[in-house]
Amino acid sequence: MTPAPVGEQLREWRIRRRMSQMDLALDTEISTRHLSFIETGRSRPSALMLQRIADCLEVPNRARNAMLLAAGYAPDYRERDLDSPEMAGMKAIVDHVLKGHEPYPALAVDRHWNMIAANGAVALLTRLAAPDLLEPPVNVLRVALHPDGLARHIVNLGEWRAHLFERLDHQIDASADAGLVALRTELAGYGDGADGHDGSAANGIAVPLMLDTPLGQIRFVSTVTIFGTPVDITLSELAIEAFFPADAESAALLREMAGQ
Repeated sequence: MTPAPVGEQLREWRIRRRMSQMDLALDTEISTRHLSFIETGRSRPSALMLQRIADCLEVPNRARNAMLLAAGYAPDYRERDLDSPEMAGMKAIVDHVLKGHEPYPALAVDRHWNMIAANGAVALLTRLAAPDLLEPPVNVLRVALHPDGLARHIVNLGEWRAHLFERLDHQIDASADAGLVALRTELAGYGDGADGHDGSAANGIAVPLMLDTPLGQIRFVSTVTIFGTPVDITLSELAIEAFFPADAESAALLREMAGQ
């Protein structure tokens, strides 16, 4: 597929961010007329101006590269596999963070929610899913919401499903990623997951994951960590999700399961 002209790409991002030409022109300190010329292809922006506009529109690094290429410039951001020699230091940091979170589960995912690293405690969750869902690449949203995955063990499935869809929708809105749109369509086909849960399990502070296990029910809360100011596309799209026990009983069960 031929990439859209840079002006069309800028216009799409401006509309996605719900900004008028005047608002964007004021924020980037260029004239509305000049911005209009860029969007219609009558004017070619400099690489510096493109980056200034992209900063204002919060365009992700991957899409910035596409804009620069469409305008005839070299991309500013490289994309290197996390297992490449150049990324060895970053991979070591990710592994250190994941290992340090044991005996509680923690994993790293890419922009499409495919698991690229995990600590040993994640097996406490994956062992509850059907083996075919764990064939690489392992998509953590698919594992969580598929009827043969964790969904059949999640007590508050409706609440947790709504929470994941809210995060996914926010990611789609921010990135305009077609792969995420396709993933959302697939997940929506699994059913609504309604369970009548009133959402009060965490007193409105955080959405818990309430999981039935052979040893008893475990309640998790999760945190998400991202790298600050990354200039590599892989790092900019990587997220580390760490699960913490929401109460003392859950912590004791997790330690018992880890010991087994």
